[in-house]
Formats: sequence, structure tokens, C-alpha cells
Amino acid sequence: MAAARNFDAELDAVNAAAELPPDEALPLLRKALNHRSNLIVSRAAKHAGRLHLAVLTDALAEAFYRFMPAAGNPAKTDPQCWAKNEIGKALAALEYQNTELFLAGMKHHQPEPTWGGPSDSAGPLRGACALALVQCREISSSTLLRHLAPLFRDEELPVRVNAARAVEQIGSDAAALMLRLRAELGSDAPELIGACLGGVLRLDGESALPWVSGFLTLGDELSAEAAFVLAEHRSPQAVTLLQTAHDATFNRDFRATLLTAIASTRLPEATDWLLQRVISGAQDSKLAAQALCDAQPPPEIAEQLRANGFPCSGR
Repeated sequence: MAAARNFDAELDAVNAAAELPPDEALPLLRKALNHRSNLIVSRAAKHAGRLHLAVLTDALAEAFYRFMPAAGNPAKTDPQCWAKNEIGKALAALEYQNTELFLAGMKHHQPEPTWGGPSDSAGPLRGACALALVQCREISSSTLLRHLAPLFRDEELPVRVNAARAVEQIGSDAAALMLRLRAELGSDAPELIGACLGGVLRLDGESALPWVSGFLTLGDELSAEAAFVLAEHRSPQAVTLLQTAHDATFNRDFRATLLTAIASTRLPEATDWLLQRVISGAQDSKLAAQALCDAQPPPEIAEQLRANGFPCSGR
């Protein structure tokens, strides 16, 4: 009981440090990073990152390696990877520049027993380290791509998505080409392909719009991802591509998705086109009205929807 009370008191002290000025929190968090408990270390790392205590980067790195496989059984010393996950995120937030640490984190797998069989708790660590590696100034963009490429076959979807985001952050022509290739290969969750499409569009700009629109033709979940990637671009050309896809499909569910994507742009040409479908009594006028209303239109548009028999509160 005494040991439990002492642990609770130490955990409370670490959590309380988050509310202190940085100079007062510093010694408390430095001490906590040396604790044997992965929970206390994880909380200390989280607060160190939030308080932007760059002076603690060396202490964070030391704690990271203390919980890695070379130091023992990580599933026992750091169950659920709590300490390493938070340390990785904190070092990324503090723009730590040690590439070897992030590379070690990107390669780390930590299977742990669960009811459904072994589960890898290190996925968030691999994803966080991938994003952190991009900000390391000493590593070239081509070397970065070589290190990130294997993560596209990681068994954890969030890691693959973070790999796509990390590649996008490199910002080079080669990075855009890698994302294009991964999207063209398909055979993965729509979320990953959508991240690739969005990355290419942000890197290559409007010249990539026709390429992204090519993924609208299937009318499936991937097409829905592509629709919202186009909508996020918020350009008249993107709206036109979405309208063309809408007119070409007979899939009612996908038509509804496209109408929602068009409405989410909130561009005047998108709103006018949807409102005209409502007023003219088009076959999917109810879907168009719902899409407009879900986009929280301005009062004048909401009033026109109500005047045509579609209740809408607007903004």
C-alpha cells in the first residue's frame, strides 16, 4: 500500500509540473525522466514537449534508449510502448536532430500479448519518428526517401499514412513521384491512397487535378477519398471535375458523396450549382439540399432552401 501511495504521489507531482512555469517544471521533469516506471517517464516526456523544454532533449534521448531492446525486454520495461511513444513525439516537437534515434524508432516493433493474439504497440512510435526524421537537417532528401519507403509496407495503417505525410514534407519532385507511384499501385486502404493523392496535389498544385480526378471513376471508397481531396483544394477547376464525375455516375451513394464534397468547398460556383439543382427539382434535389445544409450555408442560402421546402438552419 505504501509503495502504491508513493507511486501515486510521484505521478501526481509529474502531472502537476505541466501547470508550472517552465523553469519550475524543469527539475521535476528531469528527475521524472530517470524514473524506472514507463508511465511516469511517458508523462514527463509529454509535458517536456508541451512546455518546449529543449534543454531536456539529451535526458529524453537517454530515457528512450533505456527502454529499447538493447537494455532488456521492452514489453516488460515499457509495456504498451508508453515511454518511447511519448519520448518520440516530444523529441519531434523539440526538433531534435539525432537521426540515429529516429531511425531506431522507425524500425522498432514491440509485439505484446492481447486477447486476439500478439499486437504491436510500437506503431505510433514508428509513425512519429518518420515525421521527425524529415526535420533532421543533416540528412539528404534522397536518403530520407530510402528510409521512408519501407514504411509503405508496414502492417499498421497509421504508420503507412504517416509515411505518406513524411514523404510529402520532403517537398521534392522525387517525393511527389513516390506518392504518385504508391497511389497508382493501389491495393491498400483508401485512407493511405487519399494521403498520397492529397500530398501530390499540395506539392504539384493544379497541374495534378486531372490526375487526382482519375480516381473518381470507380465510385468506391477510394473514389470518395479522391472526391474530398479535390474538395479540399477549393478551386473552381476542382469543382468542375467533381460536377463532371457527378453527372457521369449512376451510383446514388457516390452521387451523394460527390454532392457533399462539392458543398464542402463553399465556393460560390459550387453553391450556385447545388442550389440550382434544388430549385429545378432535379432527381437528386433532396441530396443536393442536404449537402448544402450540412455545409452550414449563409443565412440567404438557408432561406432559399427553406423557400423550396427543405428545412435548413444555416450558420
